[in-house]
Amino acid sequence: MRTAYSVETVRAAERDLMARLPEGALMQRAAAGLAAACADLLGRGRGRVYGSRVVLLVGSGDNGGDALYAGARLARRGAGVTAVLLAPEHTHAAGLAALRRAGGRTVGTTDAGAGSGTRAGTDAVAAVRRADLVVDGIVGIGGRGGLRPAAVPLAEAAERSGAAVVAVDLPSGVDADTGEVRGTAVRADLTVTFGTHKPGLLVDPARAYAGSVRLVDIGLDLPAGPAGPVLEALQHADVARLLPVPGAESDKYRRGVVGVAAGSARYPGAAVLAVAGALRGGAGAVRYVGPAAQDVIARFPETLVSDRGPKHAGRVQAWVAGPGAGDDAGPVAEVLAADVPVLIDADGLRLVDASAVRARSAPTLLTPHAGEAAALLGVEREAVEDGRLAAARELAGRYGATVLLKGSTTLVADPGDGGKGGKGEGTAVRVNPTGTSWLATAGSGDVLSGLAGSLLAAGLPARDAGSVAAYLHGLAGRYAADGAPVGAHDVAAAIPAAWRDVTRG
Repeated sequence: MRTAYSVETVRAAERDLMARLPEGALMQRAAAGLAAACADLLGRGRGRVYGSRVVLLVGSGDNGGDALYAGARLARRGAGVTAVLLAPEHTHAAGLAALRRAGGRTVGTTDAGAGSGTRAGTDAVAAVRRADLVVDGIVGIGGRGGLRPAAVPLAEAAERSGAAVVAVDLPSGVDADTGEVRGTAVRADLTVTFGTHKPGLLVDPARAYAGSVRLVDIGLDLPAGPAGPVLEALQHADVARLLPVPGAESDKYRRGVVGVAAGSARYPGAAVLAVAGALRGGAGAVRYVGPAAQDVIARFPETLVSDRGPKHAGRVQAWVAGPGAGDDAGPVAEVLAADVPVLIDADGLRLVDASAVRARSAPTLLTPHAGEAAALLGVEREAVEDGRLAAARELAGRYGATVLLKGSTTLVADPGDGGKGGKGEGTAVRVNPTGTSWLATAGSGDVLSGLAGSLLAAGLPARDAGSVAAYLHGLAGRYAADGAPVGAHDVAAAIPAAWRDVTRG
């Protein structure tokens, strides 16, 4: 399990550790890991550290100190290291002295005669443009908002330079706790983070600025339980442990039956794709109710079909409702009245009665994309896309349901998740680490809904069903696409391969 902790928790753990260590020891640990990562990157690019041009973008505080000490280590290995000091009067003094002793040099961020902080000096920008490696040590994990004006030209020059960019702990200008980016931020090729992942490294839009992420263990003692991580990402072993496996005594009914109430005369394909996902999700049987029965049977003759509506379809252990439903709210209402886990997707989200969801005693899983989430929250789509973590938590709390927010980083939030970070208690939000941009195709979400519904019927809690389904769906998308456009039916067909990959380790 990959976990991410809040800034407040990380700082508390750092304070506790520093109290037990000699002064400066923790920063030296971080700098050693940072320097090693930079050396590895230089070795892959130029083939050597010696003779490489390294530029450090140094802000105030410990983040800049990490960069300076790492720069000193690289300078001792023969790199030409230049530190651009954005706040000379607040530069980490010991780190700066170490860099100078190792032969590094410094430049300021303003030309002679320019107002302090008004624009980047020509020497600083020129150094960045000539660099083989740029180290972003401008702002630490406590930074809020985008870069200050003096740093913006340097970040822009680094992005245009062709140099490899390494961020210290996280890219400057992104929010460590929320993943939001409010203004200009550094775009890194590699982020070297210390002690634990920060939520912003795992959630878009900030994740897109981080590049690859390398975690350096500096010995932090991080808490578990309610005070533990605010975000977690499943890995293969976690998913394998959660997947349902039939026993020797199992039959199709003991394995669970998932009902699918989906499709319409206009959108019969949504029903077919939801059933396709459900058939590959671990339940023993799939019941379909709706107007697309002939289309479903033609494609999947093993499906049990009914034209009598969800109330009279027969026993099921979970329902999936909404994909391609059009404007028919009846099946959605019937499904919500059932005392079994229910997944609501697509048109069902528009038709659902919020009070009916909140009144349910059985689990409910809502699976909106950003546009649907925005409609449910009464905000613009951009607000959801810019603050995905906050949106998922808000929806889960407002509806009293588990929410799977689809998108570039799919999130799964339980109703208690809004309570982290000093706002109450709750379980960690799950972020999905698999997927491909080729999954942004019509019908892909219908397959995901069927898959998650089948896992619900097989007995997984809503949070596990949603996060395991997202993981398998993303992995299947990678297999199906293999770098080329893919259709939703291809994704469904690749789910067994993803399942085997996970369970075989």
